[in-house]
Amino acid sequence: MSHVPLPLPAGPAPACACPSAAVPPTVRGSEPDGAAGRFGPTHALILLIAFLGLGCGLFLAGTELQTVFALLGGCGAIGAATLTAAGGGRRLMTVLVETAVRSGAGR
Repeated sequence: MSHVPLPLPAGPAPACACPSAAVPPTVRGSEPDGAAGRFGPTHALILLIAFLGLGCGLFLAGTELQTVFALLGGCGAIGAATLTAAGGGRRLMTVLVETAVRSGAGR
């Protein structure tokens, strides 16, 4: 490998001639149909298949059924909380967190 520095261009770099360079970047959710980032039936089907596959794999690997249900329930709770927070259900999320904290504190 050579340690000779490469000469820098004297002027500014030429403008990009790519066709995508002329298109302004879009803001998330500003697509015409408004379906960007939405949780639809296809996503639900993919998650269902993933959960069934994960549960079957854990069971076939010798994990107790009670443990499999606990793990999948925890994953489902985390997913529901994430969808609630991302979907604008902040008030519902606040109520759920407050209830969890109060029950953990013994009130």
